[in-house]
Amino acid sequence: MAKRNNVSPEARMAFQQLKEEIARELGVYDTVKKHGWGEVSSRNCGNIVKKALEKKLK
Repeated sequence: MAKRNNVSPEARMAFQQLKEEIARELGVYDTVKKHGWGEVSSRNCGNIVKKALEKKLK
């Protein structure tokens, strides 16, 4: 069964901007720009998620 994607393009763009903002705060944005998100360590990805949740819960 095909998975449906119900996320609006606006929401997708806002999430991408949030991830990039947090990556800058954590100092991993250069890695993202040079090599993509796949090269960001698991620890840093976890830190990005943690910060995103903290920002949303404020």
